[in-house]
Amino acid sequence: MTDDTKKTGLDRKLISLEEPHEVLSWTKSLGCSEAQLREAVKAVGNSAEAVRVYLDKK
Repeated sequence: MTDDTKKTGLDRKLISLEEPHEVLSWTKSLGCSEAQLREAVKAVGNSAEAVRVYLDKK
């Protein structure tokens, strides 16, 4: 089952690296590259807030 691109709320609190549209959306939203996003998720998990904090420290 694929993600609904119109979902909000809980769907926006978690980052899925398996969905290309989410990777694109998150890189634009967070102002980072795909490699940086993948590194952050690998380091702190897929919580959007944890990834934001991680990227802000970099």
